[in-house]
Amino acid sequence: MDEAILLAEKYGAHNYKPLPVTLVRGEGCFVWDVNGRRYLDMLSAYSAVNQGHRHPRIIKALVEQAGRITLTSRAFHNDQMGPLFKQLCELTGYARVLPMNSGAEAVETAIKVARKWGYKVKGVKADQARIVACEGNFHGRTTTVVSLSTDAQYRDGFGPFTPGFDIIPYGSVEALERAIRPETVAFLVEPIQGEAGIVIPPKGFLAEAAKICKANNVLLLGDEIQTGLGRTGKLFASEHEGVKPDVMIVGKALGGGVYPISAILASEAIMDVFKPGDHGSTFGGNPLACAVAREALSVIVDEKLPERSARLGKYLMEKLSTIRSPKVKEIRGQGLFVGVELKREAGPARPACEALMQRGILAKETHEQVIRLAPPLVVDEPTLDDAVQKLTEILTA
Repeated sequence: MDEAILLAEKYGAHNYKPLPVTLVRGEGCFVWDVNGRRYLDMLSAYSAVNQGHRHPRIIKALVEQAGRITLTSRAFHNDQMGPLFKQLCELTGYARVLPMNSGAEAVETAIKVARKWGYKVKGVKADQARIVACEGNFHGRTTTVVSLSTDAQYRDGFGPFTPGFDIIPYGSVEALERAIRPETVAFLVEPIQGEAGIVIPPKGFLAEAAKICKANNVLLLGDEIQTGLGRTGKLFASEHEGVKPDVMIVGKALGGGVYPISAILASEAIMDVFKPGDHGSTFGGNPLACAVAREALSVIVDEKLPERSARLGKYLMEKLSTIRSPKVKEIRGQGLFVGVELKREAGPARPACEALMQRGILAKETHEQVIRLAPPLVVDEPTLDDAVQKLTEILTA
């Protein structure tokens, strides 16, 4: 075990269980460890590195901006934030942007705007607003966000929890209809549940959910922090069903794998419930993050990364379908967002991920039984072929 791991284990909180590899360099879809060994990155920092590691254009934007000014706070304007807002709105069709830093902060912001909209616009009585969410969700780690989680470990020891949430089975239109009441202000949902194990809802669920929300004057909050910005073969996963959420939540790949930035996007009518002083962030919209995000978005568009993900995702699924192993329960995915679920009797997915690491592939288990396969969108067919071959060796051993 190298010194970096020993130091992390000695001085760091033990709230993660990473694979025992220490990375020192990254380029494109590959990373290198302290010993100079190269690995294929099949995690992409949970979809934060869609553009690939250290994309030259994004790094150039980072360095140039770092040479000018990095932080102003929102007490003043900076010359990068406004242009980013314009770029985001023109790309997505929304009218307003509110920038934050992490995905969890963006989810918190969406919850706040939905509640305030409920009181100021819908007319819900004070402190009575309710938000519907789904079983198996993962929206972050803050106290409020884990209040709507159904994962026992995410909640254990962190109560008392924030009230005002109603939980339904993921993918159930009928349950959503039953859950909505006069006090319901929003439905918060991931188009595909990533942390739950790349769980894809029944076809038509999101489209029907959008109709139900509209009919009941309820906001649809789309958490596309992991699924957005090209990961599933569209700019946003919601587009697969022709849905445009009332509030879009973005993060991760918005920072190009270089600098954290997140945001919510919405209409003027929704976003304008916020007045000066209602909500904010010292680092939210800082010029360094905005300069990086502008180039990160441009790379996604210029290099047609959503289209590339659609094509390579189909290719990967076809290759994975040839695996004949009694250990495999199901293989599911959309674009380059794929989960290989192992049967319980085959044991957890962690040993398979460790075996992949030994073969130069870095993947990570999620929810015990699922191997997540989500490489940077700049990956190519021969590289995917090699990954599938090595995965096949492990699953058929």
